[in-house]
Amino acid sequence: MTADRYNARDAEPRWQKIWRERGIFRARNDDPRPKFFVMEMFPYPSGRIHIGHGRNYVMGDVLARYKRMRGFNVLHPMGWDAFGLPAENAAIERGIHPKEWTYQNIASMKEQLQLLGLSLDWDREIATCDPSYYAEQQRIFLDFLEAGLAYRKESEVNWDPVDNTVLANEQVIDGRGWRSGAVVERRKLSQWFLRITGFAQELLDAIDGLERWPDRVRLMQRNWIGRSEGLEVLFELSKASAKAAGSETLKVYTTRPDTLFGASFLALSADHPLAQTLARDNAALANFIAECKKGGTSAEIIETQEKQGYDTGLTVVHPLDPTQTLPVYVANFVLMDYGTGAIFGCPAHDQRDLDFARKYHLPVVPVVLPPDTDPGSFAIGDEAYDGEGTLFNSRFLDGMSIPDAKEAVARQLERFRIAEEPQAVRRVNFRLRDWGISRQRYWGCPIPVIHCAACGPVPVPRDQLPVKLPDDVTFDRPGNPLDRATAWRDVPCPKCGAPAHRETDTMDTFVDSSWYFLRYASDNTERPLDKGAVAHWLPVDQYIGGIEHAILHLLYSRFFTRALKACGRVDVTEPFAGLFTQGMIVHETYKDQAGRWLFPEEVKLLGNGKAVKVDTGEDVVVGPPEKMSKSKRNVVPPEVVADTYGVDCARWFMLSDTPPERDSEWTQAGIEGAWRFVQRVWRLVTEAVELGAPADAPAPAAFGKEATALRRASHGLAATVADDVERLRFNVAVAHVHEFANAFGQAIAAARAGGTGDGLDFALREAADILARVVGPMVPHLAEECWGVLGHDGLAAEAAWPEADPALLKRDTITLPIQINGRKRDDIEVPLSATPAEVEAAVLALESIQRALDGRPPKRIIVVPQRIVNVVA
Repeated sequence: MTADRYNARDAEPRWQKIWRERGIFRARNDDPRPKFFVMEMFPYPSGRIHIGHGRNYVMGDVLARYKRMRGFNVLHPMGWDAFGLPAENAAIERGIHPKEWTYQNIASMKEQLQLLGLSLDWDREIATCDPSYYAEQQRIFLDFLEAGLAYRKESEVNWDPVDNTVLANEQVIDGRGWRSGAVVERRKLSQWFLRITGFAQELLDAIDGLERWPDRVRLMQRNWIGRSEGLEVLFELSKASAKAAGSETLKVYTTRPDTLFGASFLALSADHPLAQTLARDNAALANFIAECKKGGTSAEIIETQEKQGYDTGLTVVHPLDPTQTLPVYVANFVLMDYGTGAIFGCPAHDQRDLDFARKYHLPVVPVVLPPDTDPGSFAIGDEAYDGEGTLFNSRFLDGMSIPDAKEAVARQLERFRIAEEPQAVRRVNFRLRDWGISRQRYWGCPIPVIHCAACGPVPVPRDQLPVKLPDDVTFDRPGNPLDRATAWRDVPCPKCGAPAHRETDTMDTFVDSSWYFLRYASDNTERPLDKGAVAHWLPVDQYIGGIEHAILHLLYSRFFTRALKACGRVDVTEPFAGLFTQGMIVHETYKDQAGRWLFPEEVKLLGNGKAVKVDTGEDVVVGPPEKMSKSKRNVVPPEVVADTYGVDCARWFMLSDTPPERDSEWTQAGIEGAWRFVQRVWRLVTEAVELGAPADAPAPAAFGKEATALRRASHGLAATVADDVERLRFNVAVAHVHEFANAFGQAIAAARAGGTGDGLDFALREAADILARVVGPMVPHLAEECWGVLGHDGLAAEAAWPEADPALLKRDTITLPIQINGRKRDDIEVPLSATPAEVEAAVLALESIQRALDGRPPKRIIVVPQRIVNVVA
């Protein structure tokens, strides 16, 4: 006898055990079927996951299960982004070793992920902190070193004073460290860099080919790479200034040579060689430069801070007007590593320059006139004008467009030479800087280099890899524990044998995540980066993760793959063919009267925004929905959902209602609605088994009206949901299943009332079979239960996707909505071949439309073929 209710608590662990024991989600590299590689961004093992973490994993799982049903050899792996500062912070706070903390968290989170019923190939599980993983990363670093793609130099860096480590520019958010939130400082250190700038143009050019990436992400990458075309212009120092500076010229890079006649000053970076030279004999300038260095080095910090300058007393000759000179400042908003470290300021047409000019009472001369503007009355107020227009106040450029003026200036200056150099050279610059990967911490991949006083930096011999992290370190003092691990640190030089020491900086964790997808491809631990396996599986067909990784991880991964190809390690160029950025799961927040955050399970909701504490009845302050966060306790553990409603309900809810790229609010009403629908699917299938034909019954020669309608609906379901999943429109797929459930329920009711003749028994059985397979990727445990009730021997997870009969997808009629004065009044079903006049006549014959018109003739009827009917009354 079939149970009246689907028992998730019994079914879900049972089916997960069967899947695991049979190894049905294991991918094989020698499988002859077409491949499909789907993965989600791997998690950091922070301790426990909540249901908010599960949304992207469930989306990837739906796609993986669907593609298996369509005959693909699917690789759907999982791993752990396991290095990083939180583990070291935990070691300090809890007195536990980072390795122990990390692996405990991995075990806990793996158990939670398995609870979600994900069809993951756990045989390919990786952890970036495992020596078997980072040994290959060290080999890659040595490959990059040999190819000139890794190098060491002294440079100014962003220093996080809380995490005590260097941050890349991309890791500085609004002037603060991306993890600690501390205000970033500037320091000068010797660092290891990866030469990402060598691939800047290639990375930029290839963005257009990423057709299955979100436009927003592609734009963010274009802007970050920041290609600009401009002129490198020589400004001649006036005679007195040249003597003081010890130089005759200053080189300036500009993308707006058309605005040269609006120039009112030159500004140097605090790190410009001339600024440094002048500061040796000028204490005030030296102090100003020291102040400039207190902030971080990222463009965002420099652009948003208050504009400050120091007048050097030097002047330069205007390159287009030898009678005019411009003052030279050192300014805190000029970057040394962009262009030449020197700019000319045109205040009228650059907000940064305008702010500076107003502060120091410098001239503001507009030279670009907006369209349809009177040149006699146009003036600059508090905002610079950076739009299109024509040149004015610019002598021989007057009346030209901006592009024409740029070209005219370039040609004019290219004809002259100063101090034997061309006065202008066309240049291409990039905003992108090389990637500094050195981090002053313990829990990271050791950089395989030994420093020798005589030989300099020496690569660790490859037969000595991996350079493993020492276990016997202490975290009782600030700073990098590796600096104090003398037994590990102090070694002989591999080249000359003299006493030397290991590099104590470790790699940025974004290095770990820049190639892990390549590691997944290999099923051979002896060849962690297998060129043939990479060629087979890459690029990743569908990658799913958060928009916050648009620059950091995704750009680094694109570079890393190209760098590996340049070293001959792989043949692929772009790592991710398709990218999807999912929205977050949000939840209301709750506080007690003392202002303490409460977990949802501590709160009883009363409706109308009211809530009380479960144990005391005390009123609770209900806050707006926010991203699920442990700090605000608005999290829902997967165990609680699984125990109360079942994992399938959680999966269904996460896929429902909201488009997957948008945030979705987790609500009690929503999860209860998902539970009701899961039970409804179970009832529909079990009732269809009761009323329908046996599993092996042949199709009848003909079908009646009700049977045909049900078959059209079920075959249409197979086709539409397939299209929805292929396009990652999971909420639309859910809506189509709901729509079908209504039709299925009506057919069952008709069968109970009038019997199952005219092929309705076959149609019911077929509909149940199709429904069980179609919902399988979304609610896989329920699908297995339904599959068993339907009498199938195999697993639903291994069943083929139902093939829709094209004949049943053809429509003879169409349903059109009818609006009267913009308000919907009814629907009408008409033949597809109906003319507008026939549709109009049918609409006017409807009783509902006659009532709405109240006997008055309509002013106009507009029939939009196969879309809508608008009646103007």
